[in-house]
Amino acid sequence: MALLHRATLRPSKLDLLATWLPARQWYRGPAGADLVTRGAYRFDDPAGAVGIETILVGAADGPVHQVPLTYRAAPLDGADDWLVGTTEHSVLGPRWVYDGCADPVYAAALADAILAGTGQADQYFEVDGRRELREPNMTIVASGAAPLPVDAPGPVVDEEATLIVTDSVELVVVRRPGAADAAGAVLSGSWNGQPTTVPLAYARAR
Repeated sequence: MALLHRATLRPSKLDLLATWLPARQWYRGPAGADLVTRGAYRFDDPAGAVGIETILVGAADGPVHQVPLTYRAAPLDGADDWLVGTTEHSVLGPRWVYDGCADPVYAAALADAILAGTGQADQYFEVDGRRELREPNMTIVASGAAPLPVDAPGPVVDEEATLIVTDSVELVVVRRPGAADAAGAVLSGSWNGQPTTVPLAYARAR
């Protein structure tokens, strides 16, 4: 379950991505273009400490890009090269925003979603002491396989797709959904403007 806050972020997520995204080698689109969100989904951090959100974003007339983000209350050791930026959350205070592909909490959650079929987290707003469900704006499904533990994330190779190497499994995040085939156990998704499911990520045992 993801408990959301009715809050403002300064700068906003899209403002951070507008600066960060054009420098990625897998980005296709003009620098300085206005970005729009096509959809998003969240995973749970069992410890409740790290926010995990994957945003599908792009220029209005360009391809869709998939950007997993993690939100932390303090810097993540050794992940400076994967920092998207920092933002001030009006409820939670300073947040360090990372490309989730380099965050071990995201790697474990992604493996669970693909291999154990945990799916996306239900999202709630808390209003006057009551929880109100936020309807998802995209759907994800997993092909399913035997769960594998992800205890020791290793190298991350950020190319056209991003490879996350762990002790037991290799995870591949498709950066431009619809632009690549997938092999292994697959996480697929659909959203407004993409009515059929396309691969978002996949996992294969090492």
